[in-house]
Amino acid sequence: MTFRTATAVIDCQALVDNFNIIKGLAPKTKMLAVLKANGYGHGLERIAKVLPHADAFGVARIDEALALRAAGIIQPIVLLEGFFSPDELAILAVNDLQTIVHNQEQLTAISQAQLDRPLKVWLKIDTGMHRLGINPDEFSHFYKLLSQSENVQQPLILMSHLGCADDVETDTTTHQIALFEQLTSEFNEEKSLANSAAIYAWPTARFDWIRPGLMLYGVSPMTLSSDKISGDDALVKITPVMTLQSSLIAVRKITAGETVGYGSAWTAKKDTNIGVVAIGYGDGYPRHATNGTPVLINGRRVPIVGRVSMDMITVDLGCSSQDSVGDLATLWGKGLPVEEIAQWATTIPYELLCNITRRVQIEVINN
Repeated sequence: MTFRTATAVIDCQALVDNFNIIKGLAPKTKMLAVLKANGYGHGLERIAKVLPHADAFGVARIDEALALRAAGIIQPIVLLEGFFSPDELAILAVNDLQTIVHNQEQLTAISQAQLDRPLKVWLKIDTGMHRLGINPDEFSHFYKLLSQSENVQQPLILMSHLGCADDVETDTTTHQIALFEQLTSEFNEEKSLANSAAIYAWPTARFDWIRPGLMLYGVSPMTLSSDKISGDDALVKITPVMTLQSSLIAVRKITAGETVGYGSAWTAKKDTNIGVVAIGYGDGYPRHATNGTPVLINGRRVPIVGRVSMDMITVDLGCSSQDSVGDLATLWGKGLPVEEIAQWATTIPYELLCNITRRVQIEVINN
């Protein structure tokens, strides 16, 4: 009997298809594919190598960028949080890494650095998210100094980030787009504003560069309910790149009134069969997934019952089930959207994908 322990199946063709679907939404733009947090849990270097047509890659930290360079990735790489120390500037120059500038400390460091070659800089403006970015009234000052610096390649790229693009019913995004246009309209530099949600829902935010993240991995970035998405919609066409699977390692009968798992957190209302799946929070499956969270086994959804353990979950297979030890269980991915599991666990898809742990096996298909 062959068992599959917790395994993340990474479908490279799905990634390429998603890339092309996104490109179809904004065919005249350049694409910066966001690979931070180990490619959203899919494998940093792996994802980069499957996307040779990406115009650039975005990462959060310099060690991610250096890992891509060590893997032979030659496309432009942008540090989306910028550099953390003036000492890193020489490393950026040697490895041809681009940086965002979002504060005075970074501006000062670049102005005072002694570099062998100038750096490509993306100037980030805070248009209302109030996280990273210079204040609008600082824009002229930063733009002037960076444009005049011998340490900066010209021209700059101007950018901002949207805080509520996943919600089409708020006017926050409209205000952010308008402010960004107001500040940058007189400048000929390339501009970037759209993340996954804006690429899909806010065409006026696409500008010269788009920055897909979650959507690239086949996950909806929107808060839209399924009844608001038509059959030919891009959100229908994208395909999950990761499918998380494991196996049934036990099937047992229990009678009405018996309890399951730690704390007797679930009580059977009738006689049934309980299946034990070899996966738990030690693999990155959310501990807070509640009773009723679906698992896909033999083509049907069955509910989790009892608490998620470190290495196991239990599911109610039903009194007439024919499932057997060794049968495959899908925790999320194709046939079971990770967005749905995130709702059951009161979290977001980003966290589930990024929390896959080292002991989960990786299987790459359609490479």
